[in-house]
Amino acid sequence: MSPVDTSPLQDRLAFARQVKAASTGELLALMQSPRRASIVHDIVEDLPAVFRADRAGDLDAVVHWKVTGRPDGGTDTLELVITQGTLTASLEPTRPARLTLTLGPVDFLRMVTGNANAKILFLRGRMKARGDLGLTTRFPSLFDTPRP
Repeated sequence: MSPVDTSPLQDRLAFARQVKAASTGELLALMQSPRRASIVHDIVEDLPAVFRADRAGDLDAVVHWKVTGRPDGGTDTLELVITQGTLTASLEPTRPARLTLTLGPVDFLRMVTGNANAKILFLRGRMKARGDLGLTTRFPSLFDTPRP
């Protein structure tokens, strides 16, 4: 049984605590299991709830998150559209990205749950950025991630 048995939609803080307590191997196994699709879906659904419109100001941007390591060898691409203080998130990108962030599945889980710092992941080469690198430093502050 996986040490992560909840969803961010059910209980964001409990999900973050479970991710924090899980080993890298356990998180990798989880993200290579059939549950990956529902976890990524639930994270996408929850992103607007943790978006900080007050910090976005007049930002108008499309950001793609590419999460590698799918069981079929593919990548999940999440599209985040920030405009007029709102965030729309989708698993089906339709617009060109101003910024594309690429990272592995374990780092993705840890980052969106507040268990890893996006700036540190970038500096250590564990998250790649392409496009507007200035937005890379601002982007993490637009979300109110849990503090597990």
